[in-house]
Amino acid sequence: MDTEPSLSKKVKTLLIGGSRDLQDRSLFHALTLTAFLAWVGMGADGLSSSCYGPEEAFLALKGHSYLALLVGLASVATVLIISTSYTHIIELFPSGGGGYLVASKLLSPTFGMVSGCALIIDYVLTIGISISSGSDALFSFLPPEWHGYKLVFAVAGVLLLTVMNLRGIRESVVPLIPIMLVFVGTHVIAIAYAIVTHVPVLPKVFDTTVSEFSQAQSEIGLLGVFFLLMRSYSFGAGTYTGIEAVSNGLPVIREPRVENGKKTMRYMALSLSFMVLGLMIAYLLFQVEPVPGKTLNAVLFQTMTGGWGGWGTIFVTVTLLSEAALLFVAAQTGFLDGPRVLSNMAVDRWFPTRFSMLSDRLVTQNGILLMGGTALAMVLISRGSVRFLVVLYSITVFITFCLSQLGMVRHWWQERRRTARWRYKLGINGIGLLLTGFLLLSMSILKFYQGGWLTLLVTGLLVALAFVIKRHYRQTARQLNRLDELLVAATALSEKPAVEPAPVVPCDRKAKTAVLLVNGFNGLGLHTLLSVIKLFEGTFKNFIFVQVGSIDVGNFKGSAEIDRLTEHIVSEGKRYVRYMQQHGYFAESVTAIGVDVVEEIERIIPEVLERFPKTVLFGGQLVFQKESFFTRLLHNYTIFAVQKRLYHQGIPIVILPIRV
Repeated sequence: MDTEPSLSKKVKTLLIGGSRDLQDRSLFHALTLTAFLAWVGMGADGLSSSCYGPEEAFLALKGHSYLALLVGLASVATVLIISTSYTHIIELFPSGGGGYLVASKLLSPTFGMVSGCALIIDYVLTIGISISSGSDALFSFLPPEWHGYKLVFAVAGVLLLTVMNLRGIRESVVPLIPIMLVFVGTHVIAIAYAIVTHVPVLPKVFDTTVSEFSQAQSEIGLLGVFFLLMRSYSFGAGTYTGIEAVSNGLPVIREPRVENGKKTMRYMALSLSFMVLGLMIAYLLFQVEPVPGKTLNAVLFQTMTGGWGGWGTIFVTVTLLSEAALLFVAAQTGFLDGPRVLSNMAVDRWFPTRFSMLSDRLVTQNGILLMGGTALAMVLISRGSVRFLVVLYSITVFITFCLSQLGMVRHWWQERRRTARWRYKLGINGIGLLLTGFLLLSMSILKFYQGGWLTLLVTGLLVALAFVIKRHYRQTARQLNRLDELLVAATALSEKPAVEPAPVVPCDRKAKTAVLLVNGFNGLGLHTLLSVIKLFEGTFKNFIFVQVGSIDVGNFKGSAEIDRLTEHIVSEGKRYVRYMQQHGYFAESVTAIGVDVVEEIERIIPEVLERFPKTVLFGGQLVFQKESFFTRLLHNYTIFAVQKRLYHQGIPIVILPIRV
């Protein structure tokens, strides 16, 4: 009988939509992104850095502005080298090879964990700084008396993006397409106009750059010029954040995944290179000087359109508004990739397993809420101060860059006898390692006393927490090993070929029936089964085994993975059935798959009770010697949630403790 949805479910459906149909064979196609959409969702972080990266690098030259051409060329080379090295990572890890997985597989799980923790911090800061920067840019157009609402607007922006991502990946990206296109279109027009209108003086720019280099060398020496260029290059390092997003988000890109991933990376690298170098050249051509209260881009566009009349005002307004909007869009990268890194680490037990679970919208809901909530806290603590957040930003991503490049260098060296063009690939990743290592060192030094120490401290604390969580899961696994003796004996019996087939026990639906909630044919389930037989000796004639296959990030990779999961849980259920039949009982297995185990069980149990009215439900639960908030956080305690749901339907359930 259908029941009226509760008010909370109605509100949830209104905000984030109804449940996805796992039986829909086109589901994975509908959920994934084309190369263009992936560029919109993941490339915004990199492109938005052109709103502040080139400016930071340009201003760091302190009067030697024409050297910006050299810094711009170095920045383009860095973007191309890092993006090429990540293209190799995409080829090597076609199912997704972000910084966490690359370091875990090619270096060690511990290095992978450090890389993953750094990425999580980086993505939280990406959301916080993008929203705060977008708020600053937008409110610069509004009257000063409205500025008191800027923090409220930033908070609303974080909440809105959180809800959009809870609805689904594609749903959160499609509305952002117009913003991305307007930003790219206006900036391409501006850069092209700057270059075309100054074609006759372009040779002079190159000549002036050479003469200014010589002049600076005579003033501060060759070593001084080198440090000046390196300082400017380091200050523009925010330009490179976001390049890793494609390899992290590869699982959400449409098949053929590798080709579309590489295409997305090309879109990102070329668009970012054009923006960075183009803006640097435009600064020089229009002799842009900093103006208090305005970004360098704003000064450039206003100077450029000074003779355009009313059209110039419209163009500048649209361009700067597109920058403000794109900064909001850039936060989407944190929501796309942050929860995925967190879920992959949860699968490996570095973080609570609940972060690997999917919602009925087939998104990592817990991870999205954590990223959104943490970013919201950062915005509130900093009161939306971009100056404070930018100090914390971009250090951690270079930790991941370095570890990824180091892992790839090690891989190509080990595979040199079996890989074609290994010298070229080793060279690309080797240069990438040197560049990102230099940037990590320089960023850590330059930003340390300004507040960068806080980023490193928080990252270190997160690493320590991951070690503690991993240690707990390992200890629990060791304590559960004693149950494996039951599994070995039962497996031998259930899989031993019988000389004569076991007699078929007729099904008596009126006889007492034990329904056991199990999670695979394992020591935990067998311990619960043997406890029922021992405690209620001779009471039950029928045994029904209910198992729900949980769809999480680890197995949600395509229809084939879902089919394999279904086959696996059906096979596990049959092993219980064979085991009980060999002991002279009637047995049956009921299986299902879903993202919410509790909801699936709540649906299945009434159907079982209708067929077997004299039924008692049983479930096992691990009991720790010292229960705490920590153990409750790390273990799902699904059986208690099932108990609560079934009690509301008047269905009792017996929970048998299993001490560890």
